[in-house]
Amino acid sequence: MAEFSIIDTYFNRQTSASVDLGVGDDSALLTPPPQQQLVICADTLVAGRHFPLETDPHAIGWKSVAVNLSDIA
Repeated sequence: MAEFSIIDTYFNRQTSASVDLGVGDDSALLTPPPQQQLVICADTLVAGRHFPLETDPHAIGWKSVAVNLSDIA
């Protein structure tokens, strides 16, 4: 089963009025209180796969922020 088929099958259940945009490409858009929105995203980075094991922690943090901001955009 492909990634987006799994998402559609198990995670695309918009049962709440506070969900403006459901799970899609690693993020969702919610409206918790009136007139505000909340974006949630999470993208996993695996040592040895997404970056070399000896990578500086600062560089790993930078990449993590960049990958997740890309998902929000």
